[in-house]
Amino acid sequence: MLLQNKEYIKRPNYLQKALTFMDKNLIKVFTGQRRTGKSFMMLMVMDKIQEIHPEAQIIFIDKELMAFDFIRNSEDLMNYLSEKVDKKKRAYLFIDEVQEIFEFEKVLRSLLNEGMTDIWCTGSNAEILSGELVDRLSGRYIEIRVHSLSFLEFLEFHSLKNANESLFRYLKYGGLPNLKNIQLEDNAVFDYLKSINSTVLFKDVVKRHQIRNVSILENLIRYLADNTGCLFSAASISKFLKSQGQKISASIISNYISYILDSYYLIKARRFDLQGKRIFEINEKYYFEDLGLRNAWVGYQPMHINKLVENAVFRHILEQEFEITIGKLGEKEIDFVSEKSGNKIYIQCAYLIPDEKTREREFGNLLKIKDNHRKMVVSLDEPSGGNIEGVDHLHLREFLSTRF
Repeated sequence: MLLQNKEYIKRPNYLQKALTFMDKNLIKVFTGQRRTGKSFMMLMVMDKIQEIHPEAQIIFIDKELMAFDFIRNSEDLMNYLSEKVDKKKRAYLFIDEVQEIFEFEKVLRSLLNEGMTDIWCTGSNAEILSGELVDRLSGRYIEIRVHSLSFLEFLEFHSLKNANESLFRYLKYGGLPNLKNIQLEDNAVFDYLKSINSTVLFKDVVKRHQIRNVSILENLIRYLADNTGCLFSAASISKFLKSQGQKISASIISNYISYILDSYYLIKARRFDLQGKRIFEINEKYYFEDLGLRNAWVGYQPMHINKLVENAVFRHILEQEFEITIGKLGEKEIDFVSEKSGNKIYIQCAYLIPDEKTREREFGNLLKIKDNHRKMVVSLDEPSGGNIEGVDHLHLREFLSTRF
């Protein structure tokens, strides 16, 4: 497919969802971490609109291009649109990285009230769906979260077979779409991923929140990468950094983590008491939006493969719009309790299940849950498959190839 001299591979799951809201009087907001493909999703929508409405008036503002640097606030945006919009035609407005325009929500609200413009935009920071936009447009916008490539998308983008070799490439390099244009070789890939880490940190964390001590922020992310899937509290992280010679309070750690979460770079999973039916207020787990970016901080280490398996499972379920918590059952833990529209899946993750003791731990925790919802253990064992007393056992490659 081709639009404005840009080629792309379709991502049909996102496109199908987006098109259900075409010509609806709603602001469509593609959100997600930088470089996950939000801009190309807008290009796909533009192509479809031109196919359906050949005479459509399409206005595209890309805030990552210098050509649009003059649009800095709501007044600039309104002046530009006043010159561009032909009121005799149905207009389709696309704004890439809309959060870069100060008080952009004032213009979008005005256009929405007029009802003559179909509005689409992207944002790389959760703040675009907070504050005035949400307060004034409650129920009048829809968020479409765009993630880095799933495993099956990774295979398509890189023309790879669904094999274990491809799986380990995915666990190492992650799923940023632009890797398609880079040779899948360690030096080239990790140089690129490190540059993306710097871009995300500077634009969406350091610059936006005026952070001065960047080294502490970097050490915090490196610590979270090295301990992916572990239970944390701001106090425990503060104590660790203090042991490394960096004194920083738990409240500042908490703020830094919230800034990173707002950039969609990390995702938080809270703990849920399966017996008491309540959310715990302390000790959460954090997972990375993209495995490659995580590995760019601490390196790809075979000794950490269990952490990568867990992060990959979390991302695959999250992408399918499940609500995910960490289950607590007495003294036992269920890695993921995933719920969507009454559908619930309990998941345990493991690297390998080499002996009976490990099997009892991974399967035994699930067998203690006395309901009829699906339960599964995901690992890298060959061959897996089948089930034990109703608990499915899936190889990670099979799990990542399945939509639930």
